[in-house]
Amino acid sequence: MPFISNGTTILDNGAFSVSLGNQILLSEQTASASASISFTSGIDSTYPIYKFEFINMHPQNDGEFTQFLFNLSTDSGSNYNVTKTTTWFNAYHNEADTGYNLAYDGSFDMAQGTGFAVFETGLGNDNDQSMSGYFYLFNPSSTTFVKHFLAQSNSYLFHNYTRTAFLGGYGNTTSAVDAVQFKMNSGNIDSGTIKLYGIKDS
Repeated sequence: MPFISNGTTILDNGAFSVSLGNQILLSEQTASASASISFTSGIDSTYPIYKFEFINMHPQNDGEFTQFLFNLSTDSGSNYNVTKTTTWFNAYHNEADTGYNLAYDGSFDMAQGTGFAVFETGLGNDNDQSMSGYFYLFNPSSTTFVKHFLAQSNSYLFHNYTRTAFLGGYGNTTSAVDAVQFKMNSGNIDSGTIKLYGIKDS
């Protein structure tokens, strides 16, 4: 640790105060055979960026089209139907070292769709299989701009592949987004925790 002349550390002197403590935990929810997980409070004008962290999301079902989905709301969760345009690509590798690739996959994109968007697909429900990752939502309270989002996840898939998936897009609304819902396309979220953080201005 570097020192300054009076013997205190730079950290103690507050030199890093801007970069420390900018991510504030607002709430968390843990699934237990849950049909969906919704965050209907805490997303407002307090922070310019909101971050969701997914920790070991485990589906009830298993298979190539077992998907983890999300949607946005502008009416505190009464409806999850914000128009979205998204793009999705991934890198994967299997345990046998016989399959690997980095590819864009347009089959999971949305073009001005109001349904739930695909965050990840091919999830497995073996006891040791799950998905973890994060999702950033930028300036959701803006009434001027569309609502940009970025996400990344890593999953242990149903056919024993590891995959890192990347999602980007925007909610095409100038209304404030104030709620987000996550769910599987079929079956429940068997287990897993989602944490919501607010990220302060620097």
